[in-house]
Amino acid sequence: MGLQVGIVGLPNVGKSTLFNAITNSKVEAANYPFATIEPNVGVVEVPDDRLDKLANIFKSKKTIYTTIEFVDIAGLIAGASKGEGLGNAFLANIRETDAICEVIRCFDSKEITHVEGSVDPIRDIEIIELELILSDEATVKKRLAKVEPKFKSTKDKEIIFEYNLLKKLEAQLSDGKLLNKLEFNEEEKFALKSFQLLTTKKFIYVANVGEDEIRQDNNYVKLVRDYAKSCNSQVVKISAKIEEDLSELDKQDKEVFLQDAGIETSGLEQLIKAAYSTLGLKTYFTCGPQEARGWQFKDGFTAPQCAGIIHTDFEKGFIKADVYKCEDIFELGDEQSLKNSGKIKLEGKNYIVQDGDVCFFKFNK
Repeated sequence: MGLQVGIVGLPNVGKSTLFNAITNSKVEAANYPFATIEPNVGVVEVPDDRLDKLANIFKSKKTIYTTIEFVDIAGLIAGASKGEGLGNAFLANIRETDAICEVIRCFDSKEITHVEGSVDPIRDIEIIELELILSDEATVKKRLAKVEPKFKSTKDKEIIFEYNLLKKLEAQLSDGKLLNKLEFNEEEKFALKSFQLLTTKKFIYVANVGEDEIRQDNNYVKLVRDYAKSCNSQVVKISAKIEEDLSELDKQDKEVFLQDAGIETSGLEQLIKAAYSTLGLKTYFTCGPQEARGWQFKDGFTAPQCAGIIHTDFEKGFIKADVYKCEDIFELGDEQSLKNSGKIKLEGKNYIVQDGDVCFFKFNK
């Protein structure tokens, strides 16, 4: 159930520098448009101090963190949907992602060119989102062209449902609006998954600032925050250059670097938290002497659904689950003490798993 985040932005906004830093990889990050042509994919472990503590308590041989997969694609420019620049064919690479991370340049520089000739974060956001809207509009119209002839001569409920949904999408897109601003019922949400539309996804705005602007918002960042607030989206302010420097350091040196820079948490950690919050994701744990492991799950998942993330057989044959809070074992030290104090609960099929739960699932084979 790995989380996927697509990274988009105009050329030369720091997209690939950020990707290099957060995935600790080395892709080309040149000062000219379209340095990234093929999509770069990097998998990042999600740091979690709770899992480290659990692994220490259980003396686990392995510690397995949850992960996020970042997909970095070529820079968009105005007219991409009509074939300008590299065109929009590469957008297929982020159609299966869970969220879109939109990197916005929020710094001035005489050395780094801007494809539009000046720094204007709101204009840049509007360019990117218009291209995504136009790409979705082309997808919807193509699908409508196939469904409409059938709709005119059928009473089939599925075809009628799909046609009405497509018309709803078409109306929103033709008004130049993102699909994530629409309300959908559960049946529509299920159908939308197969459409793989870009603007149904959640957006996270990443304001990329200079190294000396990380402590206090500049005017560009304030504009992005106001825009994101109107869209009910989150903003993460980072300095891609600082993140690149951090990626070269070990854990202890990173902490010293952050303290010296007056930064509480790295941009990567902020981005991960924003992605989890935006997508309603939480983490539960399974622990033992062989491994301590974190598992991503959607807020509201029941115990059988969470068991199914490990293996579908666990969900099908689910009986009960032993569950306790990780904070309780941190306080008491071991599972025997938890049992003695009644902290381990036997939960059934209707139990809603909570963030930080440690679970042991019982199931029929």
